[in-house]
Amino acid sequence: MKRLIAESFLLLLWFEFVMSLRTLDSLHRQVQAAKVAMSKQSSLPSVEELCHAMDLACIFYPKRVLCLQRSAATVLLLRRRGIQAQLVIGAQMRPFRSHAWVEVNGAVVNDKPYMREIYQILESC
Repeated sequence: MKRLIAESFLLLLWFEFVMSLRTLDSLHRQVQAAKVAMSKQSSLPSVEELCHAMDLACIFYPKRVLCLQRSAATVLLLRRRGIQAQLVIGAQMRPFRSHAWVEVNGAVVNDKPYMREIYQILESC
């Protein structure tokens, strides 16, 4: 678990860098280009364990972690373990808010399960 938390922490750092010094389009391209790994290990961590590792990394992170940063990092963490995860970005009009979350097989895995009911999906990659 410590290794997963450390990897999660490093992914959070990377996406903070991308979000501060590059464009949103750059972040989108990086997530879109991240392929699902073909893993040969017999005992891979579950989606829940990987999301829990990311949650713990967010607790230890020295700054407030944004939902887009956390979700992009979670997608890469999951895809590296052979899980087909999607970054989903949504918005609501009144009051205007945007939010990002991760889905696996159409189910929200790193947030509340009703995100699709609150936000209109703008992008998924």
